Amino acid sequence: MSSPDREHTPLLRLRDVSVEFTLPGRAATPVLDRVGLDVPAGTIRAVVGESGSGKSTLGRVVTGTLAENGRVTGGEVVLGGRTLTGLSERRYRAVRGKEIGYIPQDALLGLNPLLPVGLQAAEPLRAHGLASRAERRERVVDLFAKVGLRDPARLYGRYPHELSGGMCQRVLIAAAMSTRPRLLIADEPTTALDVTVQKTILDLLSGLVETEGLGILLITHDLGVAAERADGIAVVKDGRIVREGRTDEVVAAPDDPYTERLLRSSSIGFSGRRAASARLEYFGTVPADAPVTVEAEGVGKTFASGRGTDPVTAVSDASFRVRGGTTLGIVGESGSGKTTLVRVLAGLTPPDTGSVRIDGDPVVHHRRGAGQAGLYRKVQMVYQDPYASLNPRSTVRAILDEPLRGHKYGTAPERARRITELLEVTGLPASLADRYTAELSGGQRQRVAIARALAPRPDVVILDEPVSALDVTVRRQILDLLDTLQRELALTYVFVSHDLGVIAEVSDEIVVLRHGRIVECGAALGVLTEPRTDYVKRLLASIPGAAPAGAGPPS
Repeated sequence: MSSPDREHTPLLRLRDVSVEFTLPGRAATPVLDRVGLDVPAGTIRAVVGESGSGKSTLGRVVTGTLAENGRVTGGEVVLGGRTLTGLSERRYRAVRGKEIGYIPQDALLGLNPLLPVGLQAAEPLRAHGLASRAERRERVVDLFAKVGLRDPARLYGRYPHELSGGMCQRVLIAAAMSTRPRLLIADEPTTALDVTVQKTILDLLSGLVETEGLGILLITHDLGVAAERADGIAVVKDGRIVREGRTDEVVAAPDDPYTERLLRSSSIGFSGRRAASARLEYFGTVPADAPVTVEAEGVGKTFASGRGTDPVTAVSDASFRVRGGTTLGIVGESGSGKTTLVRVLAGLTPPDTGSVRIDGDPVVHHRRGAGQAGLYRKVQMVYQDPYASLNPRSTVRAILDEPLRGHKYGTAPERARRITELLEVTGLPASLADRYTAELSGGQRQRVAIARALAPRPDVVILDEPVSALDVTVRRQILDLLDTLQRELALTYVFVSHDLGVIAEVSDEIVVLRHGRIVECGAALGVLTEPRTDYVKRLLASIPGAAPAGAGPPS
């Protein structure tokens, strides 16, 4: 964090800023209501809130990038003594990207798929005429290395689709830093990143604050990240700041029900040992002789690189078992092979070596017909992004009816009753059945995805990063729902995540993947309290608010 003498420098000041949005035929909707906030030079100020709270709108007010139907109705934005409110677009362009850097949340939307990432990261330098072509390349290659991208000179000419999501996010961070701005707006900059990459990025941002006196406005839904990194916190709800102060003061005394709820749902005070200990209470109720539901033996999978080089090994010699009614957590960084492995388990990707059995029956990927249809009934998947996994042109009723019809489940009235049951069991009101997914919140969409997976009454549910795209409070609701469903329906889960905090909470046993290989496997409490490898120790140490790995059982 920053030194105390920098606290008195008002780099950015927002005074009673109000914003409203208008839609055709509707009254104007207020989004921000008299928001006041300071970001002193050399500090990190965090704005914390859930989706729809107005926090991202606040960042767009500062950068002058509100949508056409949005307008500032009151207040002012002052940067370094200069009032930005009311500037023409031409004058704002001279500030944006040069004095104010912006890191968006969604890396895929933030990058042009048709241009090499190096040119995109260098664009702010080109647009403001700050360097020659050779100097721009040198600056960007240096920044790529600083944000943790390997072989930065080679990556300069690569396209976004050739990089992982985490790599694309680091490209955007490099682009935002390229002009050495005085202020950086970081809008959920690490939400989609692994905990180790998240720590690398946050360490980098903190370092810039210390060495260059940069001011950072950190927009996040995770109060745990804010508490660990920010000098001060402003909690936003429904467009208003409901709690503001120094970080230690806000964490010690939330003084507001909403802030307290965010605090409970965040990573603050996380202890994998406590989470795993609590999970043992349920695990102990599973019979010791419970049958093995999922069994993988020596699973391996490679993919062609497409560039004339050696094939890429995604999974190598993976073996494990999952007892019925329990949860196996699979954790690892991006590119570790998690998704490839579960696609093999689900019968969606054939392995090159090894075998998989579900309820004792082999998963044969080239077989078609009744046998494979039976597998797809037994095993269902819930994906990370409900936006992408649900058909936006179908109503909730149609989405839930599709797997029922596909598995020839009963008559039309029986399917209608089953849909009503699915909505009820996942906590969705019956009134949502005839709505489209665009009319639902992120949490509601993920509940629909879970309901769809449960429709054919599977034995095994594979959950591939099911909560990573959700706010912390919505994440809490979904995890509680999954726990309840498992207990009531005796479901077997394979739960995939890059977040070891989540894995610790939901898992009975844990598999840790690195570069396609299992580096640790065993009971959750053992993996979390007595990690055998430096890699797992590093994962544990990277969690915001985490206790040191191997520190012993909780008191």
